[in-house]
Amino acid sequence: MAKETKLDANGKRAFGIRDSIAYAAGDLGCNMSFALKGTMTIFWTQFMGMDLWYALLLIIVQVWDAINDPLIGSIVDADKHKYKRNKFLTYIWAGSIGLIVGGACCFLPFPSAPTWAKAIIFIAGYVVWDAFYTVANVPYGSLLSLISNDVKDRASLSAWRSVGSIFGNMLPMVILPFIIYDKDNNLIGERVFIAALIMGALGFICFQFMIRNTTIRVDTDVTLSEEQPKFNVFKAFVNFMKNRPAVGATIAAMGMFIGMQGSTAAVTVIFQSYFKNVKISGIVQLFAMIPIVLFTPLARKMVAKYGKKELATFGSICSMAAGLGLFIIIPDNTGLDLIIYIICQLVYSLGLGIYSTVSWAMMGDAIDYNEWKTGTREEGTVYSLHSFFRKLAQGVGPSLILVIMVAFGYVGENEGNQLWEVAVNMRYIVAATFMFSAVLQFIGLGLVYNLDKKKLAEMNEALGRSAE
Repeated sequence: MAKETKLDANGKRAFGIRDSIAYAAGDLGCNMSFALKGTMTIFWTQFMGMDLWYALLLIIVQVWDAINDPLIGSIVDADKHKYKRNKFLTYIWAGSIGLIVGGACCFLPFPSAPTWAKAIIFIAGYVVWDAFYTVANVPYGSLLSLISNDVKDRASLSAWRSVGSIFGNMLPMVILPFIIYDKDNNLIGERVFIAALIMGALGFICFQFMIRNTTIRVDTDVTLSEEQPKFNVFKAFVNFMKNRPAVGATIAAMGMFIGMQGSTAAVTVIFQSYFKNVKISGIVQLFAMIPIVLFTPLARKMVAKYGKKELATFGSICSMAAGLGLFIIIPDNTGLDLIIYIICQLVYSLGLGIYSTVSWAMMGDAIDYNEWKTGTREEGTVYSLHSFFRKLAQGVGPSLILVIMVAFGYVGENEGNQLWEVAVNMRYIVAATFMFSAVLQFIGLGLVYNLDKKKLAEMNEALGRSAE
């Protein structure tokens, strides 16, 4: 006999582990495409031979991001069409189709092409990938506030999203270094292209699983009338800038991605030319994820006891301590410096893990805050503006770090054979990037984000939503 489905007070399937796993699968799908972005700098500098040209091109494509994210977010918010399931899930489905090949467009292997052709290949490939990624990712991020309005359910969804992110990063982080680098620590570009195609297909499968197992419980239907003002994206942007929780969470996210994405190329060079074993880089970074894995099951209870803002701020303090510790460099052959590096990575990851497991729930609360203060609920726009600034950090961060790397001696044509002095400089650059990242997180979470446990309860009560 089939098990009877438990329903909530509104006749919807009651929230449960199925929702959390499905939501985790969505971020797994996103990261199947996004995780390879960390390989872009090495691919375009060492394999395609672009160096500073790549830094310039990466900044240029952020102009597309500036148009792309808010535009798609406003389109989603303004779309009042009645879809069979839900408009957010419909957009995600469409985006997931394009991501099958979108990621691979960024890794078309033509190292002998002239510089102008490489520039066109990069810009065109990035625009195609970014468009489909945004169509899937912006509605996906907005879903958290629609699946449940219970604060503990949202904490669970946010924590499980982090689980999806972790597993989505594991494949490129651990397995790919053994596949895409040769015995001399040099990148094999053609293999990156093939890997991107495979990961795009896996991402599509993950998205389809999520779509088929997601239930929308928060009613967002809008009845249009002639008197109702039309959607105004500029007003929505002003509302966003007045939304302290959204701004604070965005500053913190920018800091997180500057640390994660900005340092990626320098970390790879460290393992290529400082530790002289790039294939263990994924294993070391996987080991550093242990604190995130251990904290995730505790997130729901910890949020209920201490509050999201309070936990995340403590995490940023841990990350600052780790960033400071990374400045300790002992360049010897005993392996002591690698041990110091791993320990600091563990502490940094602990802080990052505490924040990341509640970060998406904090954005869900920020969307509610916008409704509380303005009377207007704009999931797509609030999240898309948040996503835009994150992408700005993901694009400008690596560009600026690459400029700094070149200024301190990095030469892409040398591939995995940088001078020892240059390799040491990369260690300092990684330490400085992590420290700057952690400070930004502390500013965003500790000083700007204003929804502490007490104020969050006040907001939920005013909106008639569960605070338990």
